[in-house]
Amino acid sequence: MLTGSRGDVVIKLFGEEIEVLNELGIRIKEIAEKTQGSQDVYMRQNEGAAYQELRFNDEKLGNYGLNKSDVAHLLKASVSGVEIGTIYQGMKQFPIVAKGDYLRKNLDEIYLVSATGEAVALSEVVEIVRSSGPVEIKHEKAKRFVSIQTNVRGIDLVTFVDHLKENIEREIKFPAGYLVTYGGEFKNQQATMKRLSIVVPIALVLIFMILYMTFKSVTQSIIIFTTIPLAMMGGIFGLYVTENYLSVPASVGFIALLGIAVLNGVVMISYFNELAQTLPIKEVVVEGAKRRLRPVLMTAAIASLALVPMLFATGPGSEIQKPLAIVVIFGLVSSTALTLLLLPMLYKRFVKERQYE
Repeated sequence: MLTGSRGDVVIKLFGEEIEVLNELGIRIKEIAEKTQGSQDVYMRQNEGAAYQELRFNDEKLGNYGLNKSDVAHLLKASVSGVEIGTIYQGMKQFPIVAKGDYLRKNLDEIYLVSATGEAVALSEVVEIVRSSGPVEIKHEKAKRFVSIQTNVRGIDLVTFVDHLKENIEREIKFPAGYLVTYGGEFKNQQATMKRLSIVVPIALVLIFMILYMTFKSVTQSIIIFTTIPLAMMGGIFGLYVTENYLSVPASVGFIALLGIAVLNGVVMISYFNELAQTLPIKEVVVEGAKRRLRPVLMTAAIASLALVPMLFATGPGSEIQKPLAIVVIFGLVSSTALTLLLLPMLYKRFVKERQYE
């Protein structure tokens, strides 16, 4: 909507000459149709509108003492009408418009009065020629442009655009002053990924700092952080088996998954630390894993079951809901299973008993 088109990828060609833009636009459309993954390729029709072009005979207008403004006023009255007054009815106002039917007649039947009082047929001084021209001329950033849009299926947006760019650059040599840009959902995704590349590392650093402040141990904070790659493995696997791609909703799903995975790690390590005050490490990890099995499973099950309706959504908006649900559900399955097995092993291996003597 921000780019004025609803396609996954919108190619905009900027330039000066309408004819050149249309010609190059058709070639870009043909290349897009041949690029793997393209679907519903569409180019707005910019040519083919019917026009009535008025051509004045300046020499004859001068001979008869007529000027273009008088003739144009007559023709305007016949086409759109001329306001000659106003009718008032209380607070309401209605314009009075005089409108002729000159263009329904033969030009030879329409007469003008020359400066000498002579009747002059309109056909002597004006020629109306039917021609075709642009349907509309669109501008953006003070430049004319044509747009070609396409949806993408069976391939991720970034790879598709890379292939499309390569094909266009190889097959078309653009004249000086002509520029191609790529927008639509692709542009939105690129902007969002750029923001996420800054936000996610900051979030991870803050999470690690909070974990360190909570447990006062770098080792235990790192152990809890191992749940993050375990969760992401499941999310990536889910996208792969369902033939989805890393999109903006999927990225949001990974962020939500990160929080739930860290929460489960905190639940387990906190209880391990509590038991380690009175039990040896070997008994701590066994007993702690048993007792925290239910809370961890409940946390994962609640989050997963809440997203099941989104997983099977088919109506409007399902393209946003499904990737998010797939990442969280598959990620929680892998994270929960591996957390219950791997975290106790890491705790037993790296946490010393003397820390709690």
